[in-house]
Amino acid sequence: MTKAVIPAAGLGTRFLPATKAMPKEMLPVVDKPAIQYVVEEAVGAGLTDVLMVTGRNKNALENHFDRVAELEATLEAKGDTAKLERVHESTDLADMHYVRQGDPKGLGHAVLRAHMHVGDEPFAVLLGDDIIDARDVLLTRMLVEQERRDASIVALLEVEPEQIHLYGAAAVEATGDPDVVRVTGMVEKPAREDAPSNYAVIGRYVLKPEVFGVLERTPPGKGGEIQLTDALMAMAEDVEGTGGVFGVVFRGRRYDTGDKLDYIKAVVQLAADREDLGPELRDWLSGYVAGFTH
Repeated sequence: MTKAVIPAAGLGTRFLPATKAMPKEMLPVVDKPAIQYVVEEAVGAGLTDVLMVTGRNKNALENHFDRVAELEATLEAKGDTAKLERVHESTDLADMHYVRQGDPKGLGHAVLRAHMHVGDEPFAVLLGDDIIDARDVLLTRMLVEQERRDASIVALLEVEPEQIHLYGAAAVEATGDPDVVRVTGMVEKPAREDAPSNYAVIGRYVLKPEVFGVLERTPPGKGGEIQLTDALMAMAEDVEGTGGVFGVVFRGRRYDTGDKLDYIKAVVQLAADREDLGPELRDWLSGYVAGFTH
């Protein structure tokens, strides 16, 4: 498996006015845009062919992963090799491709736009709002389980019951592996009392190509959009021999950059863990927080 699909056509209205002229995926998380963390995760799992599904006003995404000859020449002339290497990192990460979604018809529609590029092979879908800490393994495990079970794989995270209404919730059955469950159904953003479990579906999927046929037959659902969740529900029932759906339970560090407060937390947590920024930032944070306790 070599292909990853990253839907990035959303308007980012929760971050207005910052996203009025800049894609939300380009918001910096310390000193890299959020989208670069996601591409790095895909590449780290061995997926070197990346298709980004974009929309209007998303040219900055393509520019970020492209060469900037003038900037490189300036840095080279100054002898600033450290910054030049950082610039080259994003340019040389992966074989990048782009397709426009056109009409904003939902996540399922965005995935469907990848059909021509992906073809008839399994592929990964990574949502840009979720950053998975590079020190914790998730996507690699999902790729292994997809090959082993010949099924579609979703990432699951145990959340507090009072938070489940913020996510899609999975109905699950145990397997012989405590970190892998069989998904028997999904409910999109259920009330706490209606949730089949507290396993939340987070933004990583490894899908069989049969998902495209299912999506083509999936009518618009919640919000009048074609929902990937609806297609996965059909596949969980092994419709037309699609192999079913399994979930890999993730117990590591995840940062949600789609919410303002969680975005700020992500920046602070990732910066605090860095060798170059962490010591001074942690000292400053300790004093700053102590000021609220008096």
